[in-house]
Amino acid sequence: MKYIVTSMEQKLSHYINAASNLDTSNFEKKIRIGILGSFTLNGLEETLRVKCAEKKIDASVFVSGYNQYNQDILNDKSELYKFSPDAVFLILDTRSILGNFFYSPYSLSVDQRKELVEKKAKELVNLFEVFTKKSKSKLVVTNLSVPTYSPYGICETKSELGLQEMVMKLNSKLYDYTRQNQTVYIYDFNGFVTRYGESNVFDYRQYFFGDIKISLEFIPLLAEDLMGYVKTMMGLNKKCIALDLDNTLWGGIVGEDGFNGIKLGPTPPGNAYMELQRSLLALNQRGIILAINSKNNEDDALEVIRKHPHMVLREENFANIRINWNDKVSNMKEIAEELNIGLDSIAYFDDDPVNREFMTMNLPEVLTVDLPSDPAFYASVLHGINDFNVLKITEEDLKRKDMYHQEKQRKNFEKNTTNIEDFLKQLEIKLKIKKADQFTISRISQLTLKTNQFNLTTRRYQEEEIRQFSQDSNMLVGCVQVEDKFGDNGITGVFIVKKENQKEWTIDTFLLSCRVMGREVEKGILSHIIEQARKNKVEYIKAQYIPTKKNKPVESFLSDCGFHKEGDHWIYSVNSTFKAPDYLRVSVE
Repeated sequence: MKYIVTSMEQKLSHYINAASNLDTSNFEKKIRIGILGSFTLNGLEETLRVKCAEKKIDASVFVSGYNQYNQDILNDKSELYKFSPDAVFLILDTRSILGNFFYSPYSLSVDQRKELVEKKAKELVNLFEVFTKKSKSKLVVTNLSVPTYSPYGICETKSELGLQEMVMKLNSKLYDYTRQNQTVYIYDFNGFVTRYGESNVFDYRQYFFGDIKISLEFIPLLAEDLMGYVKTMMGLNKKCIALDLDNTLWGGIVGEDGFNGIKLGPTPPGNAYMELQRSLLALNQRGIILAINSKNNEDDALEVIRKHPHMVLREENFANIRINWNDKVSNMKEIAEELNIGLDSIAYFDDDPVNREFMTMNLPEVLTVDLPSDPAFYASVLHGINDFNVLKITEEDLKRKDMYHQEKQRKNFEKNTTNIEDFLKQLEIKLKIKKADQFTISRISQLTLKTNQFNLTTRRYQEEEIRQFSQDSNMLVGCVQVEDKFGDNGITGVFIVKKENQKEWTIDTFLLSCRVMGREVEKGILSHIIEQARKNKVEYIKAQYIPTKKNKPVESFLSDCGFHKEGDHWIYSVNSTFKAPDYLRVSVE
């Protein structure tokens, strides 16, 4: 198992050498990362910079001095705050936090051990509080690795609040805190150690040589885990998994082996495919879209999906199905177009290395997963992919599967409607304008980070920035929930307006999810902004269209709505007549 997981990862020496030759001058995405630690972390900075560059991210990295994390966080004038990071990784280890009590916890009474846990938790929480007040950065803190060692040996679990339980209690208190704080996250370092083995991650020779508590061999694997946060902050997470069928979701070829001959069931080898399907279903229920991209006889394949007693995934779990004899690259383009998502939002699972190579060569923006030859490892490979992360799972994420099912109904309805105007009128579209608050801020940030097509400026904002905007009386921050006769599309529009002065407002951000494009929802949102400006006796609204490779769909929006160009800005006179389409029912909460 260790070979399967680590064989795809480069050695630390590769990253150290590559870091000195990076050219990131043409990268649009930039991030500033801070690394703080309670022990030596050689090579982590170089590895993160190279891994960021592989994703077209220009990463500047600040590395704190050896075990200087307390001083850097507590000192207002530290180099950490001068660096002004976007994300900080604080990497702690159990020995450093517990000190001598790691070796002799039972020199304390039970009550004293309880007090020690409380004390250490308060010290760490205080550090987090200080940092979040002084910085806009996200803080990612490792939990503490639960040691397998105990001086009490087999009596460890018979002792009240033994060493292992002390560490678990301390971790639990950190979890309780971070659940209440939107900018602090816990990275499961204990899970990392469990995955690779304590005797592998912690090498006594390196520890004694240079206080290295994560073996140098495992630094690239740690960096890859931390990239899960970076990619999410940069809006690079994947939304969809496109799946082959034969020898991917089941064993064998249904066209040759038949319905009863494929390998799918509770015994080997069929149970490996069931395990993969269970993991995919869990992701689907969390909001990841599933699609099928298969060369197959459609009737044979659909019979398995609909009727096989051991299929975990059913037809309703797939937002898009392409089962035909077309090439898979063409199918993938059609999947992206029909789902209205970018190809760079898709991960592709296929057992056939020829198909994978064909996809990689023709659509490099698709994440083509390198599956091992043994299907027993398919589920573990899926578990190891950190491209499906989000900073917060929103209500929209949880409802996404149902939303795509509703979208199919809309498209079928549109096909049976004579023209677009009749279609839009009969949709019964309702817009609910909502303020940025504790319930909507996460979704607003999520949309700014990942919306590319209908986005005037493509400015990206983290949650804490949206929260600050919402508390500023000189900012108007809101979002729009879109409903129609087929269901709720969720929060799919965002606007951020700067109140420059009594006469002029500037639209900083105006975006619409691709899910509701083509229904003129944007005009309903703009009418609300104009109405608010009128109520405040504002004379002009300014806006910018900043072109990117992907936001051409919004290119003519401002001119179509009566804005006129003056230099780099578009200007709208609030006294002009503007009316949203009659079929939009707009309400303000």
